[in-house]
Amino acid sequence: MAYSTDVDKQPYLVSPASGGANTFNVWHYKSADTIATVNTDGYITNAKELGMKALDVVIVVDTTTPAASIMTVAAINANGSADLTDGTAIVQTDTD
Repeated sequence: MAYSTDVDKQPYLVSPASGGANTFNVWHYKSADTIATVNTDGYITNAKELGMKALDVVIVVDTTTPAASIMTVAAINANGSADLTDGTAIVQTDTD
């Protein structure tokens, strides 16, 4: 599956920054693509248009595996796409 700029399929802003230059936004993104696919440089093609900026946090959910990871925006590329960090896996356990 590839990234889609359809409104209901792209990242959405969960928590907008409020507090000056040293703040960041929190985004949520859900896809059937793997975490490794999503963190590929340029995967989110319209990041600048969405308002993403470097150091924003992106919570990514792979709905197929399922798996989740917390990433940051490493950079917004010249073409407006995002370079996301590899991220940190959100470990899911259920011991009951």
